[in-house]
Amino acid sequence: MLRSRVSAVCLALATTLLTGGVRAQYCDPRYDGGCPDYRRPSPVFPWAQPAPVPPRVPAPGPTYAPSFPQGVYGGSGTYQAIYGPVYGEPFPIPAVRLTDIGSQFLRAEVLYRTSERPGTIIIDPGNHFLYFVEGGGRAIRYGVGVGREGFGWSGIAAIHDKQEWPDWYPPKEMIARQPELRQQLDDLQGGLGMPGGPRNPLGSRAMYLWQGDKDTLYRIHGTVEPWTIGKSVSSGCIRMINQDVIDLYMRAAVGAKVIVLAAEG
Repeated sequence: MLRSRVSAVCLALATTLLTGGVRAQYCDPRYDGGCPDYRRPSPVFPWAQPAPVPPRVPAPGPTYAPSFPQGVYGGSGTYQAIYGPVYGEPFPIPAVRLTDIGSQFLRAEVLYRTSERPGTIIIDPGNHFLYFVEGGGRAIRYGVGVGREGFGWSGIAAIHDKQEWPDWYPPKEMIARQPELRQQLDDLQGGLGMPGGPRNPLGSRAMYLWQGDKDTLYRIHGTVEPWTIGKSVSSGCIRMINQDVIDLYMRAAVGAKVIVLAAEG
């Protein structure tokens, strides 16, 4: 009789464990999913369950943010991850304070009909958007800052070269307009300029736009002023959030076609 009762108790306990009745008390929130099934050995049936799954270890090197589907505009961690700090760079790239930027200017994959080939960059300065054409009627859209009144431009160019953490060589005309810049510049190998780094207005990446064999002096580059994205404040260059310009830099090839649309009005 006693053996029958012990067997019944063991059977009931085993059924409860295997059907999830007390599974929550063995959950380990360190693992993906919060409380997955059978991630820790049972104190009653240790041979019946697999060994614990170790936590994921991030791969070394830079953490580049992926794009994401249309319409995902943050909240719940998506944008916090994409616009968080970037590690593995020679200089720190801090997290972006998202409240400084309109949500429409954050990176998104969108429907975009165009006859241009995949890999083409189309800049719409009037709406402060840059599109990287993916094909299939889709594009990755980034918010940008563009030239203020009198400094805008339009036309077709190409990416002549790309640089990470580039030096900045302001044109003589800019130094004449803003003589206070002179005290921030040094004599570099390429002339009077500012070495790449966290104070450099070109940010973490730059793509240099040429028309034929002539440098337009315009660039697509990062910025140390992410709150200016979505505004017309530059001297003609296309500025992007550092996390976004890194993403575009990886996608855009040297020689890629760049179309800057004419601003309406």
